[in-house]
Amino acid sequence: MPTERKSPDDRLRLLIERIERLEEEKKGIGDDIKDVYNEGKATGYDAKMMRQIVRLRKMKPDERREMEAVLETYKNALGID
Repeated sequence: MPTERKSPDDRLRLLIERIERLEEEKKGIGDDIKDVYNEGKATGYDAKMMRQIVRLRKMKPDERREMEAVLETYKNALGID
């Protein structure tokens, strides 16, 4: 069975082409996400708050509680409700 060997130049070209394909997919997914936020906005939801909720849901519960506690401390220090 012959083993196919790729030259370093071929390997580099293939890696670059893979990165380019993935970048294009990433752009497409980004556009899809933007469309979903626009759909939410069109139905009356606040896109900025939707983004905030997505950010919060990505956080671990302990990290979220800590962030909220620090935010509350800062708000109290500045006299913000």
